Amino acid sequence: MIRRIATVGGLTLVSRLSGFIRDVVMAAILGAGPVADAFFVAFRLPNHFRAIFAEGAFAAAFVPAYAHTLEKAGLPAAKVFADQVGAALIAINLVLLAIALLFTPDVVMLLAPGLSDDPQRFDLAVALTRITFPYLALVSLETLFAGILNANNRFASAAGASILLNVSLIATLALAPYFESAGHAAAWGVLIAGVAMVLFVGGDAEMHGYGIRLRMPRLDEPTKRCLKALGPAIIGAGGVQLALFADTVIASFLPAGALSALYYADRINQLPIGVVGIAVGTVLLPEMSRRLAAGDIKGAASAQARGIQLALLLTLPCAAAAVAIPDLIMRALFARGAFTSEDALSAGHTLAAYSLGLIPFVLLRSFTAPFYARGDTATPVKAALLAAAVNIALKVALMSHLAQVGLALATSIGAWINLVLLAVLARRQGFAVSGEAIRGPVAKLAAIGIAFAVAIYFGGQWLRTALSDMASFREETTLGILVVVGGILYFAAVFLVLGRGWFAGLMKEIEHEASLPPPVKPDLIEDPTDASESLPDSEPPPKI
Repeated sequence: MIRRIATVGGLTLVSRLSGFIRDVVMAAILGAGPVADAFFVAFRLPNHFRAIFAEGAFAAAFVPAYAHTLEKAGLPAAKVFADQVGAALIAINLVLLAIALLFTPDVVMLLAPGLSDDPQRFDLAVALTRITFPYLALVSLETLFAGILNANNRFASAAGASILLNVSLIATLALAPYFESAGHAAAWGVLIAGVAMVLFVGGDAEMHGYGIRLRMPRLDEPTKRCLKALGPAIIGAGGVQLALFADTVIASFLPAGALSALYYADRINQLPIGVVGIAVGTVLLPEMSRRLAAGDIKGAASAQARGIQLALLLTLPCAAAAVAIPDLIMRALFARGAFTSEDALSAGHTLAAYSLGLIPFVLLRSFTAPFYARGDTATPVKAALLAAAVNIALKVALMSHLAQVGLALATSIGAWINLVLLAVLARRQGFAVSGEAIRGPVAKLAAIGIAFAVAIYFGGQWLRTALSDMASFREETTLGILVVVGGILYFAAVFLVLGRGWFAGLMKEIEHEASLPPPVKPDLIEDPTDASESLPDSEPPPKI
């Protein structure tokens, strides 16, 4: 499991680093003004729906159902199931796309009503949304292929697909003078990326025998299991996205630049979430699903405990740095071109507020995995909706005094509430991770993280004075020194406090893992259409 997490995390890190380059280019070309605000609204629209229907609800419902079918009935049945779900997914997305394109002004008005006071920003947001929204349908199909590959222990292409989004945006922004505006260039970059991601991940699935074929959906047992889990998962993912949706709605009433500050701060906050949290969650869900299907409850719990500890180990220094030196981070990374020092200061305060919730953001996937692996998507809904309600209430209460910083702070508080509720509900249902397994290491890691935050704050102050004579790249140099030296000291402290044995135990593969049967090679099985009684015809359906 650790090797697979390293694969996903490594490729996600490359993706996030390329995403950083993308954001630097975007900040320099788009800045934090009206054009940037319009694009970020247009980009958030398909992303909200993607997070709800594709990577959120769909992944939570499909992956455990597919893994269960694969474990119990074998690859032929799993392929039939994937084919049927794929056909339904394509149909749903075509309907959503048609509605969105027909009623784009109404959708933008719903998401960002404050833009109506600025007709120029509103009209631009509508135009850009019409370009970006097909990205939802494309990334939904890519998510299907990714879920199939992940359940068959192939993680590389799915983890690396988002790199294509970054490359595409950088390329189109570099050609911005040839577009109507820089916002149009970025919007077309999103659409091109969606096509490239489908071709990349779908091509990998087809190459290894996991490609889907169009067929009529049937309500067999795996499909019923998936649909039963999908409804609550949509509500749960919708609750989380509702809070983010509220950010955009409320920020649209704030002065120009608030939406951009939220975006750039969130991009930095998303780096450890993507590299660590999503990597751990992506591997942990199919891992726990397979183990539970095989009756290995102890192995599933052990996998979750190791995932939590690994996530904390890698997240704590990121959270500490974002709280201690947020202004330095934003100045060093983005303060150039159209992105001013004042923009960096505003985004830095927003980053500090977001980072207070970084730990629960990263751990949420590890805490929802036990529910999803058991086919229980309803219980996490309770936690997500309650947390979202508190989140939104706090946003309304804090926005007048703290502007977009209040929105970010409310999001962090909501994340902590969500995590605590999941832990409580898991304990009530009798499958919470053992406190004895993680209590000691977690307490020690927390103490080291606090000490690290204090050290990096005063280290930054000292370096600012020591490097005051540098005419250029002072902020970049300061941040680079803090990252390298601080990282070395952090991991040295962890090694000294927790010991070599803890590291060895964390990296050790679960003994049962070796006994699990490997996925059946696709080229060694017959086409499921030749043997399945549930299919209406004997002709292999056309590949897509």
